[in-house]
Amino acid sequence: MTSQQGSIAQARVLGRRRPSRKPVRPGDILTYLLLTIAAILVLMPLLWMFSTSLRPIAESLQLPPAWLPTDWRFENYREPFESNVPFLQLFINSMQITVSVTIGQLITCSLAGYAFARLRFPGRELIFLLLLASLMVPGQVTIIPIYLSMVSWGFMDNPLAIILPGLISVFGVFLMRQFFKTMPQELLDAARVDGAGQLRVFLQIAVPLSGASLATLAIITFNSVWNSYFNALIFLKSWDKMTLPQGIAMLTGYMGAGNASVVMAAVTMAILPVLIVFIIAQRWIIEALTRTGIKG
Repeated sequence: MTSQQGSIAQARVLGRRRPSRKPVRPGDILTYLLLTIAAILVLMPLLWMFSTSLRPIAESLQLPPAWLPTDWRFENYREPFESNVPFLQLFINSMQITVSVTIGQLITCSLAGYAFARLRFPGRELIFLLLLASLMVPGQVTIIPIYLSMVSWGFMDNPLAIILPGLISVFGVFLMRQFFKTMPQELLDAARVDGAGQLRVFLQIAVPLSGASLATLAIITFNSVWNSYFNALIFLKSWDKMTLPQGIAMLTGYMGAGNASVVMAAVTMAILPVLIVFIIAQRWIIEALTRTGIKG
């Protein structure tokens, strides 16, 4: 047997050997058990919402409650579209506002984050500190000057009253700044040596490398704007301009006397876009938050 044949035979023997399994420690079992319990607790409200959406109205508020309906009413998902609430139009309105704000924040926050991370200008640190301090101011405090501004500009009962104030996010600027600070300076310097200006470096190097952070910002913004009820309640009054959270509130009826099963069906349909977006891009959230949290 030649040395080559001997090496091949040895490789085959090694390939048939099973890798040694690490012993399972009691701490690992406890960790998995706690995570499983936490996952069940998180999923229980969603499962209860879906179960309630399929109940007859008589069972929606029965005591003691039952997890499964006795009569499955899938027609509850048709009721929101046949009610006095223009559910489909409100869905389209929410999608338009949410997509506009999300795209706007991706542009403004990435530009501002890159400027705070990589450009040097007078007062950079002070301005960024003031931006972070504004995170401690509740939105209910700033709604009065925003309301007066929208009235003076003639944007009341107009989606622009929600879109324009939402085009910038302090959290988004902070998230993008933290990512851009982790980028190797040598990579940016090499591009400048080749004659690239700041805008070209940003568009052709910084932005393509920040896909995970941009995806994370997009998901967080989409979820926040899609579920926003307060701003829409202040600025939108016409049926053809309202958003989906307002429509769901209308479905509850006066003093909550509406059909709870139909309301839960509407809520189930309302969370589907956010759920789909999160499932598709959840790995980018973990990657971006981990990366921006380690360095800064």
